[in-house]
Amino acid sequence: MKGFFSKRKNIVLFILLGLCIIINLVSRSAYFVEAYYTSGIYITISKALREAFGRLPFSLGDILYAVLIVFLLFRIIRFFRKLFKRKTDKKYLSKCFYTIAFLILFVYFLFNMLWGINYNRLGIAHQLKLTISKRYSTKELDSLAKDLIVKANANRLLLGRKIFFPNNKTLYNEAVQSYRNAENIYPFLQYQTPSIKSSIFNLPVTYLGTSGYYNPFTGEAQVNTMLPKFTLPYVVCHEMAHQLGYAAEDEANFAGYLSASSSFDPLFKYSVYLDLYLFANRELFFRDSSAAKKNYAMLDTLVKIDLHEYKSFGMKYENPIEKITSKLYSQYLKANQQPQGIETYSNVTAWLIAYKNKYEKL
Repeated sequence: MKGFFSKRKNIVLFILLGLCIIINLVSRSAYFVEAYYTSGIYITISKALREAFGRLPFSLGDILYAVLIVFLLFRIIRFFRKLFKRKTDKKYLSKCFYTIAFLILFVYFLFNMLWGINYNRLGIAHQLKLTISKRYSTKELDSLAKDLIVKANANRLLLGRKIFFPNNKTLYNEAVQSYRNAENIYPFLQYQTPSIKSSIFNLPVTYLGTSGYYNPFTGEAQVNTMLPKFTLPYVVCHEMAHQLGYAAEDEANFAGYLSASSSFDPLFKYSVYLDLYLFANRELFFRDSSAAKKNYAMLDTLVKIDLHEYKSFGMKYENPIEKITSKLYSQYLKANQQPQGIETYSNVTAWLIAYKNKYEKL
């Protein structure tokens, strides 16, 4: 009987390994992923997840992560206790190896099947027929930054001296509406069955330097609502883009831009244009610091006050752990078709320049 169970365990591992290999091979064809997974299987999966868990008043994904962390810590502590007490044998070590192998293969399979394959899709550049090039001139970058400044200033003035921020529910509803507005121009941004949650772990993720995250296992978009309120609209739209299958961070940033800029609410427009200005002008600073400083001087006083609040918030929660987690997350991105790691976020600048050059607008 023991031999039977041992043989069955091996069969399970070989099946999982085989499925993981198939996923890896299939993912190598961006055309196949776009046509059959993203535009087919994933639409059904993502809607089903949002339908199943979107109505819950709390983030199920956060709870699952917490349970998993506690479980892993318990198992690790128990393993080392047995190791130090010399209570380990070949049978126990074999069982541990099987558990680790099973978890790695199972999580890899589930992660990719539920969402991760989207990292290999053709994506929004294909849908808009954009040619993305990172070889844009400093003049183009400066021009982009100036355009974003004009839009950020204009929308900040529309909000008045003191911004009256909506509650989280209203914010999420407006984000859904912004996607509906964008859908009229970009049908591929159709968003149905909302599932947007405030993170249960706002304080920890703030210390980790995280503004929001998508849970591929539950389909929930989590938002860190501790952030300065004027940043939240764009963060929400970015996480919703992940729900639509835009896995790469620069693509999610660009899809978030298309939706947030389609909103009728000046808060959403201000949020996205200000954030994108920061990306563009930061890059410009490394190329031409003088031009970047002149651009900063063009910002309205109210915008500068908001940026000071944003900087103060970041400094308040700055810590050594954030640097470690950033490096780990950067490695995760590199392992998922984003060779620039954490810098992938800023690549949205290349998308904006390509979009501006083709459509002559922002």
